[in-house]
Amino acid sequence: MRRVDWTTLPFRILAWLVLVFLAAPMLVVFPVSVTPNRWISLPSGGISFSHYAAVFASADWLSAIGQSVVIATLTMIAAVAIGTATAITAWRMAGHWVIPALRILVLLPLIVPSVVSALGMYRVWVDFGIFDSWLGIVIAHTILATPFVFLTVTASLANTDRRIEQASRTLGAGAFRTAWAILVPAARPGIMAGAVFAFITSWDEIVVTMFVTARHIFTLPRMIFEEIHDNLDPAVAAVSAMMMLVTVVVAAALLWRDLRGTAPTPEKT
Repeated sequence: MRRVDWTTLPFRILAWLVLVFLAAPMLVVFPVSVTPNRWISLPSGGISFSHYAAVFASADWLSAIGQSVVIATLTMIAAVAIGTATAITAWRMAGHWVIPALRILVLLPLIVPSVVSALGMYRVWVDFGIFDSWLGIVIAHTILATPFVFLTVTASLANTDRRIEQASRTLGAGAFRTAWAILVPAARPGIMAGAVFAFITSWDEIVVTMFVTARHIFTLPRMIFEEIHDNLDPAVAAVSAMMMLVTVVVAAALLWRDLRGTAPTPEKT
């Protein structure tokens, strides 16, 4: 029988209490999403899935979900390409005086408050004629998502032996082929993590989106904001519950895959 470590038990209890405290507000979304009422409230006298049906029957909700998926996917592709190329450049030029300035420039969207960036983008986007356009929203989200890819790829390349690139160049491979065949595979974990962060950043973004869009672009976060602002429709809770459920399923699948990959294999006799 496993003995209880009484010295760490209070800290474990405290950790679980903090976890429950942080998760409780999110868990309230699920009962609210099945309320039979037409306003946001806890169910009383029964449950109803009519708000889920209303989401799938609404062209506005489906359009917002579709736009968010497309914008987040395009943002992820652009951010991964730019962030990976920048991280590889910084890795190759390590020690050069321009690299600290390059890092600050790339990480600037994380430092500057979102509302300040949004105000500047609004002014520039209007002048360039890309306000309230697909190109404008993808560029804006890419600017915000690229720093995450840069950080994760930089971390993956940190322990890469520089002699590998030198050996590749010595054997006749050019700079581009070396980067594609040697450095990109070495940075694959960081690229995958950065892609996830970039997608989530775009999927979740609301402040910049509100400044650079008007009538033609309606992402899911903007739709949720408008619904909460206007009539407190429980369909918002239904959408939130589905998003949380998808997130939990994806996280559980990734965790299960990682556990399978690290599980010890039986030795053959």
